[in-house]
Amino acid sequence: MPRTLPGPRIRSAAPRRPAPKPALRADRVQTRTTPIYRAIEEKIREIIAEQELEPGDRVPSERTLADELRANRMTVRKAMDRLVAAGVLERNGTAGTRVALHRVTRPMGSAAGLGISRIVAKAGGVAGSQLLYFEQARATAKLASRLGIAEDDEIVVLRRLLAVDGTPFCIETSQIPSALVPALHAEDLTKGQSLYALLHERYGIDVATGEREISTATATQLEARHLRLAPGAGVLLMRLLAFDRQGRPVEFMTSVNHPQLVVFRTPPAALR
Repeated sequence: MPRTLPGPRIRSAAPRRPAPKPALRADRVQTRTTPIYRAIEEKIREIIAEQELEPGDRVPSERTLADELRANRMTVRKAMDRLVAAGVLERNGTAGTRVALHRVTRPMGSAAGLGISRIVAKAGGVAGSQLLYFEQARATAKLASRLGIAEDDEIVVLRRLLAVDGTPFCIETSQIPSALVPALHAEDLTKGQSLYALLHERYGIDVATGEREISTATATQLEARHLRLAPGAGVLLMRLLAFDRQGRPVEFMTSVNHPQLVVFRTPPAALR
């Protein structure tokens, strides 16, 4: 009698549970694209923005952040150290870590003619300046109209990184008619000299007033690196057309400012 082979055995299996997602681990030095400490930096920036924390407000402690993010506390500390170095946060002894107070207050009144170096010094800080770029160029039609010169007239273009107590807070690009500053060379500005002091002492030019326009912008890769900001971070942008005491345009300047380190302040005005 032929043997009957047994059919396939069918088991009714319970639905499989998805594997739990791995926790954010600091010992995994980096993800595919972003190091863990950089991801934590961005999370802290998000907390500051979402909770609308203001300068002087405390941020969560290292322990709290480590618990919430399931990260190693040393990695959290590295992220916070980087934000302190960038001027976003500051440590206040045993009082914890807080959103950094503004380091530079830029007045929008007549005091703007003092120049940023004197403004920083007047507030008790130590001003620093690094020349990033210097060249002789030709004025475009738009720039010539602003400066009251002819199109294609020679101009001096210089870009400086300004710092307070060693912390960079803005990048300023100045465009000045060459006829006003004959024999001006890059070497004249490589030792951190004040531009406005140089204009006064060598050329007898006293910057007295200015027309200003303030807006927001996105930092370029170069600006973010110099100002110690995250790529694509927002910045405060000021454009200034400066005049001397005779009302003559002497400089068109573009200033890219660190949003956590700089605040612009207008003089008191009567309200109707």
